[in-house]
Amino acid sequence: MILLTGATGFLGGYVLEELIRRGHGVTCFVRETSNLEKIKQLNVPYIFGELDDYESICNALKDKKALINIASLGFGHTPNIVNVCREMNINRAVFISTTGIFTKLNPDSKGIRLEAERLVKESNLDYTIIRPTMIYGTPKDRNMWRLVKYLKKLPILPILGDGTYLQQPVYVKDLAWAVVSAYETDKSIKKAYNISGLKPLTYNEVVDVTGKSLGKKVFKIHVPMNLSYSLLKIYEKISSKPKLKAEQVLRLNENKDFSHDEATKDFGYKPISFEDGIRLEIETGIKN
Repeated sequence: MILLTGATGFLGGYVLEELIRRGHGVTCFVRETSNLEKIKQLNVPYIFGELDDYESICNALKDKKALINIASLGFGHTPNIVNVCREMNINRAVFISTTGIFTKLNPDSKGIRLEAERLVKESNLDYTIIRPTMIYGTPKDRNMWRLVKYLKKLPILPILGDGTYLQQPVYVKDLAWAVVSAYETDKSIKKAYNISGLKPLTYNEVVDVTGKSLGKKVFKIHVPMNLSYSLLKIYEKISSKPKLKAEQVLRLNENKDFSHDEATKDFGYKPISFEDGIRLEIETGIKN
């Protein structure tokens, strides 16, 4: 029996479905405030608890053989989780991190995630760390759907910078497949994998492909990065609650392309193209 955390989140729901499809026994570790609709529909057992509550994690891991931790490593719960696994004699564990740890900038979450990965790697666990790029795939994602909604309304898009920085978004069902496949193979033990889409695209290409899938021609207006940064610095000073910050301009203009060759070699990972993924996301949005 596997204990799955984060099962009610965007990625977690697809990991749960993939585990069930492959015949794994699963118990979900959920908060009392979580939406349990999908878990109940799938007739999957669940147990209430919190990742910052040591006793509740111990209780949840009784009689389990493995942990798949979809809950973000950025929340600082890793010391609890690693210690509980040791106490409850859980050896096999899969953790979801992010390729965001490779940013040259230094947001607070970067340090927390790097420390979390260090703790996992220095533990005695048979761990696997999965680092996805930007995840997309349905209207529930917080990334590409914003662009889709904007382009549905307006054909003109301001872009902060020249739009040539690379992105490699990963389709959520591909990522869920990778998580379960990594769990199932011993080749992944004591290893970390970057999980990305089929190939890198510039942000300009991402916009064009998304517009094409919507049947729209998009006119891009590029605002020079230095000018964008300076204007947002001023905006931050005069606004009590800025909706966009200058640091985000720098983050947007970083390359975010990552090879998934190791995952392909070790467990046969083969992601779909962004063209196919964004088309499926838009079709899902229309149905809903």
